Amino acid sequence: MKNLELENIFIPSKVPSKKIMIILHGRGDSSEGFTNLPDFLNIDEMNYILLDAPFEYFTGYSWYQLPPEQLPGIEYSSTLLTKVLDELFQEEFNAHESFLFGFSQGSLLTFEFGARYHNVLAGYIAVSGYIYDAKKLLKDMNQDVNKSNWLCTHGTFDNVLPYNTSQRQVKILQDSGFDIEFKSYDKDHSIDAEELKMISEWMKNILNTLN
Repeated sequence: MKNLELENIFIPSKVPSKKIMIILHGRGDSSEGFTNLPDFLNIDEMNYILLDAPFEYFTGYSWYQLPPEQLPGIEYSSTLLTKVLDELFQEEFNAHESFLFGFSQGSLLTFEFGARYHNVLAGYIAVSGYIYDAKKLLKDMNQDVNKSNWLCTHGTFDNVLPYNTSQRQVKILQDSGFDIEFKSYDKDHSIDAEELKMISEWMKNILNTLN
């Protein structure tokens, strides 16, 4: 879509609707890396927008710098994402029928941006990532997002972003009343077919409650 703050690939729904899924890739990847995701999810009424992160990283892009320099990039990317989603939800799409999906670095932004964003979406999906500061997130978050649906998945064999870190951080949020569903998979730093099938069913169940 033109005139957005971030380069993107837009994949229209097979059935006209105001539902959209915003997809955030991981470090070193790009929007091109997720063009097959709509086929796996198989939701005819869902539009998709695949965003490119703002910083070049080798042959792809990143949302923020490597530790310990993450915060400036997280804040900058969150500002851009706010502008992008505000534009999407101004007229063309409905926030309450839409989803935010992130993998790896995109997963972190799903938490760090998504939980603070002023509009509440139908669902948030964070795959194989981590949270920059779980305790600060609890203080800063838009409390209304806790009325929505949150799903976090992680691979027990992840050698890039450790499973135990993700599990521990999500438990901090859960113990403070942030309602998040956490699922583990026997996988590495990737997305597998069983996981995608589960995500598709999870989304369809939510959409059924909106109809």
